[in-house]
Amino acid sequence: MEALTNRVKVMERKPMTFVEKIYLWNIMKGMMITLKHFFKKKATIKYPEQKRPFSPVWRGLQILNRDEEGRERCTACGLCAVACPAEAITMEAAEREPGEENLYREEKYAAKYEINMLRCIFCGLCEEACPKDAIYLSETFTPSNYTRESFIYNKSDLLIPDPKTDPQGFAKARGNRAKKEEV
Repeated sequence: MEALTNRVKVMERKPMTFVEKIYLWNIMKGMMITLKHFFKKKATIKYPEQKRPFSPVWRGLQILNRDEEGRERCTACGLCAVACPAEAITMEAAEREPGEENLYREEKYAAKYEINMLRCIFCGLCEEACPKDAIYLSETFTPSNYTRESFIYNKSDLLIPDPKTDPQGFAKARGNRAKKEEV
């Protein structure tokens, strides 16, 4: 059979030496690698007691933001749902009723807002697409669950605490956002 290219190189087999036959040199090299790793710093951490620092570009669980008066920022424009490549966000818009000015910033709001965390790829495009800064990715892991339905987060699961009823929770959520913007 003739080769297709001229780059064929014929390899010749040399007989093994005595050291190669008893594999002593290879065993010693393997032991040296093992000893080198034995004295290195451990890469693992003791999780509940120690927590690994987040990277500056870490993207975690989505949060729906409120303004300083406690009103929802989301106006149900749908840009986050359109920007999502995994199609994990669904929403339904509704008109604000008279007397609900203290709940919603604009005339239109998201009556239903759901994120399927099993489909989400944490790309951050929803955060970039939002013109009202209503959604952002926090530094929180998505908690584990046993059923698929528990991974679908609705609006009440995603909203940060109201500053009027829970000032510490609101300040903590805003502080995490400010810390993320600094980096």
